Amino acid sequence: MARFICGADRHQVTLLPNRLDDYVSKDNPVRVVDLFVDELDLTALGFASMMPAATGRPGYHPATLLKLYLYGYLNQVTSSRRLEREAGRNVELMWLTGRLAPDFKTIADFRRDNGPAIQAACRQFVVLCRQLGLLAGGVVALDGSRFKAVNARDRNFTPAAVQRRIEQIEASIARYLAALDTADRQEDEVAHVRKVRIAERLDALRTRMRELQAMETLVEAAPDRQISLTDPDARAMATRGKGTGMVGYNVQAVVDTAHHLIVAHAVTNVGHDRTQLAHMSCQGQAATGHEALTVLADRGYFSGEEILACDQAGIAVTLPKPLTSGAKAEGRFGKQDFVYEAEADAYRCPAGEQLSYRYTNVEGGLTLRRYWTTACHGCALKARCTPAKERRVTRWEHEAVLEAVQRRLDADPHAMRTRRQTVEHVFGTLKGWMGATHFRMRRLRNVATEMSLQVLAYNLKRVMAILGTGPLLSALRA
Repeated sequence: MARFICGADRHQVTLLPNRLDDYVSKDNPVRVVDLFVDELDLTALGFASMMPAATGRPGYHPATLLKLYLYGYLNQVTSSRRLEREAGRNVELMWLTGRLAPDFKTIADFRRDNGPAIQAACRQFVVLCRQLGLLAGGVVALDGSRFKAVNARDRNFTPAAVQRRIEQIEASIARYLAALDTADRQEDEVAHVRKVRIAERLDALRTRMRELQAMETLVEAAPDRQISLTDPDARAMATRGKGTGMVGYNVQAVVDTAHHLIVAHAVTNVGHDRTQLAHMSCQGQAATGHEALTVLADRGYFSGEEILACDQAGIAVTLPKPLTSGAKAEGRFGKQDFVYEAEADAYRCPAGEQLSYRYTNVEGGLTLRRYWTTACHGCALKARCTPAKERRVTRWEHEAVLEAVQRRLDADPHAMRTRRQTVEHVFGTLKGWMGATHFRMRRLRNVATEMSLQVLAYNLKRVMAILGTGPLLSALRA
């Protein structure tokens, strides 16, 4: 063993033991956690139990438990039971908490009872990033991603899912009845055993059928015609792969394109992004402090009303328009092939004819203007344009806002690549940290708290990587 490095004798008595602080280096990330929490005004943020108990055993200070959780999420230790174990054996946590080791119930209750305050602490770090000049670019990327909830797919019911399971049970019952007929024609002992087993299975299937029929009634009566048994707020959401839908939540994130910091986030149980553009963009505008913010989003966010709300707030949105018309797929001209001439308030078709304004009507709360020409009958391009008598074009009263979005996209052909490289990297990192199960908590309010802790840990790591631990500590002290 002489040629190898030898460790210290574990039975060696030390007269002057090292201080606990000696085991934590000056640039250790745990010092950032400690200083950041100490600089927060926990009372203003809304943390509960700031006053010590008048009688009985004193409770733990919220700063201690917040430090414990933030350290845990920085190191992918999110379970309250694991945090309890780490507090008793992890030297960094001993230094951070002053050798305090709360039990797992106390740790879990803190996260459950202080959701809004924890979310406010997450926003407070974004304010610090803004003060440090890390959000000065004025360009953010917006996207949503589906995160799994604590609810298996078999414990989620929609009308289609219930009907599919009923059909599967009916097929199974028919198969077992056929097997029972076959067994009835046999007289040996093995056939008797099979009949008993098949009868038991048929009873179980009929019981399951009655449960599904009762669930079908409950699903039809539900507000959104969907029920989740384990996590009542979780919802079935489609993903890109066929048959790969999940039961979970839709996490929205606004990410700065310069340093990939999450400036705003939200958790919803709505399976699409169409109603999130204005809300999330305004959150990003408030967080970054840029009145003329530029937001990059994908086509899933395209909504005329949402884009108009962003425009009225001074936010420039860049996103592609989804091609919902079947004309292009059938080889005909689409609306984009018709050029609007503002001076004449008319459209110019591919054949050079002018489609004049005819009338205005209101559909679905939208004011729409209709344009067409009577020259379609003798047009040589009519077969490539419309199978109807004449080609009609509809224009929203705020169509100019949508046209400005398209011009911005045309002027920046790399905008969508920038969006993908920015926000999808963030979601991939978060899902890698959270593991296959993603969320651990149930109900929307608790899941939002869990996501805020993940976002705060992510932003802390990013800033430490950008500035370094030492400069960040100096900024926190300032």
